[in-house]
Amino acid sequence: MSSFAAVRIAVVGDVHDDWDLQEDTKALQLLQPDLVLFTGDFGNENVELVRSVADLEFPKAVILGNHDSWKTQQFSGKRKDSVQLQLECVVGGRPFSCGGEQIFRKKLLSARYGVQDMDGSAKRIYKAATGTPKDHLVIFLAHNGPTGLGSELNDICGKDWVFGGGDHGDPDLAQAISLLKETSKFPSPLVVFGHMHKELAHGNGLRRMIVVDADNTIYLNGAIVPRVKSLIDEQGTPNKIVGTLRVFTTVEILDGRVDKIAETWVTVNGDTTALQKEHIMYKHGS
Repeated sequence: MSSFAAVRIAVVGDVHDDWDLQEDTKALQLLQPDLVLFTGDFGNENVELVRSVADLEFPKAVILGNHDSWKTQQFSGKRKDSVQLQLECVVGGRPFSCGGEQIFRKKLLSARYGVQDMDGSAKRIYKAATGTPKDHLVIFLAHNGPTGLGSELNDICGKDWVFGGGDHGDPDLAQAISLLKETSKFPSPLVVFGHMHKELAHGNGLRRMIVVDADNTIYLNGAIVPRVKSLIDEQGTPNKIVGTLRVFTTVEILDGRVDKIAETWVTVNGDTTALQKEHIMYKHGS
């Protein structure tokens, strides 16, 4: 996108089957984004849901996560398996990341993208980024974030399921971002990903969801899970569901830099939508 344009982005974090085309479209019509970014993990190879995402009538970009290749370990030459069907519905970057130093679903990546290892993956990401038109900025979309953003269990890519934590970021993504900054003049103000859920394992609290580095690149984790909650009628019939709360992370970019990021909850009740809550996560200059 142009470095000089004002752009509003809605990030849909890890879906895990919490997607309804009609209801989410209503919420997005209220938010009016210029672009919708999906961080993957739609379901355990939930092809119908991915087809539904493909039908969303907003400009969008999608990355597939590890749950989107939950059962399939290699492509079939005789039939279209569920992973191939998903890939034909949407176009994203390097899919299936499970985090850490090992490549998840290596056979799939090799067959589809020719990627054999982390170095090869980094080069593919870098090559894609350098294809950006002149006077445009680069936004990275990945399923998991890069290494180097902290190793505490509540850090943005920190291991929250083992004692002592650890950095569970993707080294290939970190390498590609670093190489782009070293060798090009493309602004890269935003890196969007998911995978590492906001609510930590074992009741250990909440994860840090934003990191701003020394170059003012903002790393944003959009994995607020679950992303849909039921609205209960508190004044009428007990336990009656009267609508839903749906979360998006909204990003506003102005003059080539991120101006504002907010965790945004929208109520959808029939044809009525409303902004229920907006938690400001980042504001330029604040």
